[in-house]
Amino acid sequence: MLRISLFGVVLVAITVVIHALGTTMWIRHIGQRYAGEQYWRGGMAIAILIKTVLVVIALHTAEIMLWAGSYIVLLPAGELTSLEEAVYFSFVTFTTLGYGDITLSEGWRILSGIEALSGILLIGWTTAMLFSIVQHLWRGLASNNNN
Repeated sequence: MLRISLFGVVLVAITVVIHALGTTMWIRHIGQRYAGEQYWRGGMAIAILIKTVLVVIALHTAEIMLWAGSYIVLLPAGELTSLEEAVYFSFVTFTTLGYGDITLSEGWRILSGIEALSGILLIGWTTAMLFSIVQHLWRGLASNNNN
């Protein structure tokens, strides 16, 4: 169990690095691209929000694919029968949807719990980032209305 938990910790660390790099680069891009704008106007704000959602969905998908690939490599033969099944299992685990139609065998279950915890944290991070962007928009609109 310790060895499997260590695999999980390594995967969490890698997914956090992916998320940190991706979100930092995206925020930097927004800051550089829209520097000097006093506030984000209607169409611009919507475009930024849509692009941000697409970027973080791509990041989460990459993180989920990392977990799925790791399941294929780490799990005993026959545990997950295909890459498609591994990706599906990883998606429902990462998002904590957890249908339960596919479960890992005893001894490996801890890995899916670690993935779910990682997913909760990274989805929370994404939510905080989106809230921060929306908050910036609201501040800009409020200051414009006061002028």
